Amino acid sequence: MNAATGFVYHEDYLRHDTGDHPESAERLICIMKRLKERGLTEKMERILPVRASQEQIEYVHADAYAKKVEAMCKGGGGMLDPDTPLCRDTYSIALLAAGGVIKAVDAVMDESNDLKHIFALVRPPGHHANSNRGRGFCIFNNVAIAAEHLKRKYGAKRILIADWDVHHGNGTQDVFFEDPSVLYFSTHQYPHYPGTGWITEVGKGEAKGFTVNVPLPIGTGDAGYLYALNTILVPIAAEFRPEFVLVSAGFDAHSADPLSSMEVTSQGFGLFTNVIMAIAKKNCGGRIVMALEGGYNLNAIAESTLSVFNSLLANTGELREGAVGTSAQVTKRVEEIKEVQREYWKV
Repeated sequence: MNAATGFVYHEDYLRHDTGDHPESAERLICIMKRLKERGLTEKMERILPVRASQEQIEYVHADAYAKKVEAMCKGGGGMLDPDTPLCRDTYSIALLAAGGVIKAVDAVMDESNDLKHIFALVRPPGHHANSNRGRGFCIFNNVAIAAEHLKRKYGAKRILIADWDVHHGNGTQDVFFEDPSVLYFSTHQYPHYPGTGWITEVGKGEAKGFTVNVPLPIGTGDAGYLYALNTILVPIAAEFRPEFVLVSAGFDAHSADPLSSMEVTSQGFGLFTNVIMAIAKKNCGGRIVMALEGGYNLNAIAESTLSVFNSLLANTGELREGAVGTSAQVTKRVEEIKEVQREYWKV
């Protein structure tokens, strides 16, 4: 067993029944099957989640919104928005998803073990959910709740959230838009759902510069993503000096994904993980918690998750420039982002 790496999983996550929907239980079934086939589950520590408390949900979400979700589920379910179905069990499972990421944070922060990085294989996903609304398949914002947990239980003052889901994490951005204790960094296809995440969305008040959006053009692949990560995220993170790194790990930027038009490979996500690990090693003792977001081609999400775990288990954390093959469109966009962010950071 690799004492440094763990994963969160519970069979109850499969009970969030979405029907004929891209965000289905099959996603986790395929991931776990692939990890077991390759013998990875035997090499890592499994963390069993517990449900988040109402108080923990309200770190981020309005009481009225949480009660609305609970009431809808007690009534048998329904549609939270046109993309976001609820079943009778959804409220309970959404609590378990948020609680799974919290449990991962606690395990990494526990000095009595050697765990440094944990991937929380949870559903439903969360990064589109803000304080009073869930949408885009998301109920509660698992990563945002975990960040607030870090602040409230452990006194964390500088938390990095890196979001490489193909869709902009508008909910996470909303939650921390005026909070300089959280640096939110997002790479995403643009234009694409939900339509937010332009380079001029940088935060508000004292938190200006603590939102860093990297809207990438259609067709961006591994090299373009790596170029953006190394050119924008790495220097900003070096200046921010995070005490903990959270990752919204969506795999829908994969070239095979049906809901996007990007060209990332399964191996690419492992390379992105290496960059994140290098940041965490340099700044916060390697402490990383990842939470599953999107990814809707079953083979692609299984292979991509496998690639991430292989990088975590290798524990190398090396920077990969990825400049070769970077398109002129991506290079131009990165320069535009640097011009905006130079007001706040030494990029």
